[in-house]
Amino acid sequence: MKFNLSFMLSKVTTWLEKKFSKQQLLILISAVVGLLSGLVAVILKNLTFLIQSLLGGGYISNYHNAYYFVFPLVGLFLVYLFSKFILKKEIGQGISTTLYSISRRKGFMRKFQNYASLITAPITLGFGGSAGLEAPTVVSSAAISTSFSKFLNLSQASRTLMIGCAAAGAMSSIFQAPIAGIIFAIEIFSLDLTLVSMIPLLVASVSSILTSYFFFGSDIILHTQLGEAFQISDVPFYIALGIFTAIASITFTKVYIYTFKRFNTFKSKFNKIIVGGLIISGILFFVPQIYGEGYSTVNELLAGNHELVTKNQFLENWSTTWLVILFLLLLVIFKMVATSVTIAAGGIGGIFAPVLFIGSMIGHCYALIINALGITKLPVSVSQYTLVGMAGLMAGVMHAPLTAIFLIAEITSGYSLFIPLMITAAISYVITSQFQPNSVYTMELAERGDLVTHNKDQAVLTLMDIRQVIETNFKVLTDEMDLEQIVNEGVVKSNRNIFPIVDENHIFKGIILLDDIRTIMFDKSLYNEMGVTDLMQKAPDVIELQECKMKDIMKKFQDTNAWNLPVVKNGKYVGFISKSKLLTAYRQKLIEVTV
Repeated sequence: MKFNLSFMLSKVTTWLEKKFSKQQLLILISAVVGLLSGLVAVILKNLTFLIQSLLGGGYISNYHNAYYFVFPLVGLFLVYLFSKFILKKEIGQGISTTLYSISRRKGFMRKFQNYASLITAPITLGFGGSAGLEAPTVVSSAAISTSFSKFLNLSQASRTLMIGCAAAGAMSSIFQAPIAGIIFAIEIFSLDLTLVSMIPLLVASVSSILTSYFFFGSDIILHTQLGEAFQISDVPFYIALGIFTAIASITFTKVYIYTFKRFNTFKSKFNKIIVGGLIISGILFFVPQIYGEGYSTVNELLAGNHELVTKNQFLENWSTTWLVILFLLLLVIFKMVATSVTIAAGGIGGIFAPVLFIGSMIGHCYALIINALGITKLPVSVSQYTLVGMAGLMAGVMHAPLTAIFLIAEITSGYSLFIPLMITAAISYVITSQFQPNSVYTMELAERGDLVTHNKDQAVLTLMDIRQVIETNFKVLTDEMDLEQIVNEGVVKSNRNIFPIVDENHIFKGIILLDDIRTIMFDKSLYNEMGVTDLMQKAPDVIELQECKMKDIMKKFQDTNAWNLPVVKNGKYVGFISKSKLLTAYRQKLIEVTV
């Protein structure tokens, strides 16, 4: 008997639907998604560590290795070869790819994204690329979750929720911070915070963190030791830190955007790799501390081990406080450039870890400056400002202040820093959002009108497909027709009361309404005397298919008070969109995306 996979899958799906309610099924799937997200995080972390170990490991102590600064170029080249000749597809960049799948692919991700980042991200980072593993973990986990969604024939809203569960699970596993993982999914993927969505997110986050504990135990990425408790007199310092991290956030975003624009001018991807690899290698040669994610350097800062962080082959003595501050600020600049170049040149990785790296440097420098100047009676806790600086930069660059607050609070195993985190993160976010309305993740999507936000009306409009609401059952008339042809070819053969007019090249010229010819269409004496050009009027407005988004179309209907508007593509007539069909489609999409 021949095995029929499709038949078996349909049988399993039918059994699950009968056995479990919709909510129970979502909870069950979220547990599996969380487990797989945890496994993805473990695999990515171990593969990256394996490659680093094979290449020599211990990057701070082995910076003198003669081949050390050549590795980033090799890593980028290997990623290019995999993408070009094995995958034969563009892998895409992290969170933006996942957000695009929600807004334009109805929550479906491409099959190759299940494993593409699992291979390319460890190569990028293991060979010295300056990026993070968080985004690749989220992408791979999200792609796996959509495979489950497709198998179980889930609705678009449920598919989106499962992507959120994958993201929550990924972050929960990496940082062992389940609450921060849930908030990350809600903030970044604009999920609705309801009981229906909250339970699956919680289950996925717990399932993933249990997976992490199984493989890593209680060992976490960031090792922290909290010092003194928060004092009300420290508020001005945390406010100022919020301002500084906002400035750094804006700077990082601008460097990131500028770097991408410059690399996009290269016609050859090979040239991108050569230039990008040489830049990263050059930076690594002088400051090996920016190698890979950089968490080991951050941990040394948190422990106060300046001698390891500032160790350099060119300048042996960085013992004075001001030289330490100068070196850390140089690390901030180099990390911004290295991260931007790594991703722009074709490397696969995210900005999460670099943001934490840069934020820790800024917070650490800030505390050292305060202590060096003797502004306070007692020295401030350098480790606390290091942690708060990380939250400030996260809030600014990623536009995720709540994630920043809860992540740092959870990895410190307490909430004694909660007030400073809230102050700095809030100020950084407010200031940055005034200059950069969208985060690095969402900037490109927002420019194209493909970004789904927490604004439900805006989200529904973004998810709607303009092509699905275009009507084409209108009788097209040419601008050379006379009244007799209008009546015989248009009115008689159409049940619509509006007629689009085109020229010989099908370029849209205007419209004729049935009301315009109702009083004269039976007067045969006018049949050969009046033509289309005598009766045609200008359309209230025109919808350009390639340029207009649903938000623009809604505004056109609102401004013109029209019931039908013509659609054109490069000036050529395509069809009409009616207000009634548009509102019907809007209501249907609202039902589809509501869990």
